[in-house]
Amino acid sequence: MRISCPCCGTRDRREFTYYGAADYLSRPAPDAAASAWDDYLHLRDNPAGETRDLWYHDPCGSWLVVTRDTVSHAVLGAEGLT
Repeated sequence: MRISCPCCGTRDRREFTYYGAADYLSRPAPDAAASAWDDYLHLRDNPAGETRDLWYHDPCGSWLVVTRDTVSHAVLGAEGLT
């Protein structure tokens, strides 16, 4: 799989670190119940089809939101976080 970094161009997936679904960026409050933290840390959807994921490009330190298809493994786009 190849991902297009806005700073470095198209690179191999091995240069990136996957951090999960981009839509799950909101953390529970620090004083939230243990069950809320358990859900946040361990329960993830496993959708078939288009997803938006958070990736970190290790060489240049860029954070990206990558749109990809989990069925075909096609990368549909990538945008940097500002």
